[in-house]
Amino acid sequence: MSKVNKTGQDGPFYKLDKRRQKAVMLLFEDELTDEEIAKSVQRSRSTLSSWKNEELFKAAQKQYRSLVVKTDYESKALKKLKELLEAKSEMVQLQSATTILKMAGMLSDNDTPELTRAKVRKANADARVAEARAKAMEDNGQDVVTALDAIMDKLTRESDKADSNK
Repeated sequence: MSKVNKTGQDGPFYKLDKRRQKAVMLLFEDELTDEEIAKSVQRSRSTLSSWKNEELFKAAQKQYRSLVVKTDYESKALKKLKELLEAKSEMVQLQSATTILKMAGMLSDNDTPELTRAKVRKANADARVAEARAKAMEDNGQDVVTALDAIMDKLTRESDKADSNK
């Protein structure tokens, strides 16, 4: 059985009695049948089945899984991701970087590499537009700026339309 850190003993797993906690641990290990698990916690197979349908038991399973993964695998996974940042394949490097950023809360699951690249392209285009407007105002005065604004607005609309068609 995996050992979990006993600090912060709150949440659904710790609200269960010892038999249910043991059942959660044995179910996580996935080495015994439900019949064997029930026998191990001195309950019937039908009792174990009813436990498995209880919301608290399900929440406890989720919490225990999270605790074990965090305790036993998180640091190993981060070390491997760090190694993969130096991989030969740029795709592997990108996936590793993306995973690390998601874990740090700096990137959402909804972001994709394509979406991120599109956001970067848009930000760069917006910066070029602002620079062009500033330069035009310095060089030619307000009349040219008004004409340039109209042209840039049209280009922006066309760019947005092209991006939405992808």
